[in-house]
Amino acid sequence: MGERRKVNTSRGDNKNIANGEKEKLGQWGRAWEVDWFSLAGVLFLLMFAPLIVYYFVMSCDQYQCALSGPIVDLYTGNAKISDIWNKTPLLNWRAAKIYTIWVSFQVFLYMYVPDICHKFLPRYKGGVQDGARTPAGIINKYQVNGLQAWIITHILWFANAHYFHWFSPTIIIDNWIPLLWCTNILGYSVATFVMIKAYLFPSNANDCKFTGNFFYNYMMGVEFNPRIGKWFDFKLFFNGRPGIVAWTLINLSYAAKQQELYGYVTNSMILVNILQAIYVLDFFWNENWYLHTIDICHDHFGWYLGWGDCVWLPYLYTLQGLYLVYNPVQLSTTAAVGVLLLGLIGYYIFRLTNHQKDLFRRTNGNCKIWGAKPKYIECSYTSVDGKRHYSKLMTSGFWGMARHMNYTGDLMGCLAYCMACGFEHLLPYFYVIYMTMLLVHRCIRDEHRCSSKYGKDWKIYTDAVPYRLLPGIF
Repeated sequence: MGERRKVNTSRGDNKNIANGEKEKLGQWGRAWEVDWFSLAGVLFLLMFAPLIVYYFVMSCDQYQCALSGPIVDLYTGNAKISDIWNKTPLLNWRAAKIYTIWVSFQVFLYMYVPDICHKFLPRYKGGVQDGARTPAGIINKYQVNGLQAWIITHILWFANAHYFHWFSPTIIIDNWIPLLWCTNILGYSVATFVMIKAYLFPSNANDCKFTGNFFYNYMMGVEFNPRIGKWFDFKLFFNGRPGIVAWTLINLSYAAKQQELYGYVTNSMILVNILQAIYVLDFFWNENWYLHTIDICHDHFGWYLGWGDCVWLPYLYTLQGLYLVYNPVQLSTTAAVGVLLLGLIGYYIFRLTNHQKDLFRRTNGNCKIWGAKPKYIECSYTSVDGKRHYSKLMTSGFWGMARHMNYTGDLMGCLAYCMACGFEHLLPYFYVIYMTMLLVHRCIRDEHRCSSKYGKDWKIYTDAVPYRLLPGIF
């Protein structure tokens, strides 16, 4: 019987698992069972998320980024869906070659180039680092070398632009739609592979969760940390390499295109490049900290992360720069300074909030936050192996003002990116609208998992820090 129960656990026949055993098998990570509301959301995203990305990119390519343009043309009969599709560039070998080289190069940097940045930058924590404990009680090790990968990639980019001239700096936007098909192929391929892998050769069977619903399993993932070999971790690689390393290169390509088309680069394009580059560099400088975020600590790896990191992130997180290629905006000095300050203040809150949490964790609370010894709530949780672990939830500093003040700062930065584009079109504001919905949903999702993980200790914490995002409001 014991052996059969083990097989059922790894393959997902959770109907044979009692509620108490589900508790023992790890009470955080994604759900064991799927309600109709969650399933409807999954089906909606699987069907429409790729169309949303295509619609935004196509609107810029054919309608100067006017989101209403295609709808008006279709409604008035000025165009048919076939007309819009026939104007859309298709997949070609040039784009396939560019994207294959790009992803292969990032795999090479991730796997085979040892991190040396931490030797020259004392405060940077690179090299081999421990991740957070998984529901099965496993602590995985990670190759943290994202900052080095970013630096090498950008040195080669600028060396090409100024000396070698292997390709045009506008290569990305010039192949933007054909590259979209490449990213979709990779995103779906990765999601399908990890789904099959979860059934046939999971990295850790006790960190798999099957719901019995194919679509939910496919989208939200089954394996917690799918890996190939000792070091290639799907979650860290796809979250932190092809898409986010490319983010700043995409913006640079947009700026180069603006220079090519108009003979100048607007201050709004410069602002978008600077503010988003700060965010990207912060991600890589603190990649070790990222190992303890919700993406790594709670999310399983499926289509949501695999396709999202390949397609959604590089295409929709860079909409401001794309918009400015088709609609150049030159801000007044006052407006530019205001946007810059909003972005920097948002980043300051985002960074200091995360720094306080990291300092508290590293010192086990033996530190000072805002000049005083931090307050915290003692809590405990149980992993799959039945072991009890103890943790502390800080209630001082920004973490005493709201439970997710880092998200508040993040949203301020998102708003600054959008405001750099002026107020003529809705398209560049999609990012802040989407991020608000995403982060509010993430707050709720994270807190549900923390409630399952910590039990009554979580209630004590939320009583001490009653607000989620906006102190005194929400």
